[in-house]
This record gives sequence, structure tokens and C-alpha cells, in this order.
Amino acid sequence: MYASERRTALARKLRVDGRVSVVDVATEFGVSGETVRRDLAALERHGVARKVHGGAVARTSVQAVELGLVEREGRQAEQKSAIAVAALAFLPSVGGSMIIDAGTSTAAFVDHLPAELPLVAITHGVVTAAQLARSTSVDLNVLGGRVRDATGAAVGPGTVAAYGQVGVDVAFIGANGISPERGLTTADFAEAAVKTAIVAAARQTVVLADATKLDTDFVVTFAALDDVDVLVTDSSASPEAVSRIREAGVEVVLA
Repeated sequence: MYASERRTALARKLRVDGRVSVVDVATEFGVSGETVRRDLAALERHGVARKVHGGAVARTSVQAVELGLVEREGRQAEQKSAIAVAALAFLPSVGGSMIIDAGTSTAAFVDHLPAELPLVAITHGVVTAAQLARSTSVDLNVLGGRVRDATGAAVGPGTVAAYGQVGVDVAFIGANGISPERGLTTADFAEAAVKTAIVAAARQTVVLADATKLDTDFVVTFAALDDVDVLVTDSSASPEAVSRIREAGVEVVLA
């Protein structure tokens, strides 16, 4: 395989997976680790990759397109499960209240909720609401609006206004991208407005996001890192990205 072909394949893997490992790529392509590092350096110069410890993460222009709900369900499933379990440590006490965002990371979190824990739960996520409705101990409140196909989230002025009347102990929220420069980002203005309202409604904001979301930006910022209390991500997160987020004052939990 020529260098140009290898770098094209590497760029494709970065677009699909969000990150690559030097060791894995060297094994797959049958080349040395030094060769892979040179390829990644070339991709970094072209703005495609950002090198991190042990590999690289995708570093494209600010993204405007998000994957659909079905496409995202199978991505990083093991990591999302581990994140969900770790995030349980931030549940409010018995009788407390929480908002659970729409999305696949928060759906994994709901799957791991204790069966008998009396809590008030508020959500605007169709899938999240269906999951919570199966619990006999959760006092479920569902906020309506226009439902986006991409995320199964209700959005619109009514949804934002409803969250404006809410105050809860904890909000468990997802993001398409997280970076110190842009904060928490997503691809849709209507969904960003809802997420902003959620963050404002919670005493504590806990972000659930796998490592591919770190140092990735989408077009709309909905919260600064100053608005976030905790980020729960997976253990494959690059030390550099974690350090940058911790320096911004966010508690980072590696699942």
C-alpha cells in the first residue's frame, strides 16, 4: 500500500470512528509505528487529524451534520454502558429530581437506573420517556414539542419555555462535541436552545459523552464549560483532552 493510499484509509477511519490508535493501525496495515506517526503528522498538517497520546482524533472543520439516532445506537456501545454505570454515582438522593436529555448516551444511562429508586424525572426525549415509563418508582414528566428524527428529542419554543419553569437537582445531558474553546456543541439550533434551558434548570450538570466527542466541535454552542460540573467519559479519552477540560474547572470521571 502506497503512503497516499494509507493516508486516505486513515482519514476515512478518522471520519467514521473519530479516533485511531497507532498500534492498531500499524498492525492492520503491516507497517511500523513510526510510519503511522508520520502519516498522522501529514494528516494533522492538512487539518484532518489532531495527534494525541497513542494515536490521533478527528479534527475536521466545524461539523454541521449529525448522525441519525439509529446510526448512533451501535456506536461506542461498550463505552456508553461503562459511562452510564459511572454516572449513577451522581443520581440525586431518594425523592430528588433530575432531567434526562434525549440521546443514546442518556438512553444507556436510563437502562442502568436502579429498579427501585423513587425519583422525579423530566425528559423531552421520546426514547428516554418510553424507557422511564417502564419504571414503577419514577415519577415521570414528559415535555412535548416537535420531535426531531435525528435524536428523538422534542424541540421548539414550548419545550424551552417548559424547562424555564423547572428546577431540578441534577441534569444528565449529552453533547455532540466538547472542547475548551467552544464548550458543549450540537448540530441543531432548536435542540441547542432546549439543552441551554436544561443546563439553566439544574443545580448540577453532568455530561455523558464518549471519548470521540472530546475536542470535537459542531456548529452551535449550547453551554460553556463553566456551566458544567461533571463530565463522565470513557477511559480511552486522550490525557491531553482530559487535562484541558479539567483545567477549565470540570470534574472528569473516566469510566
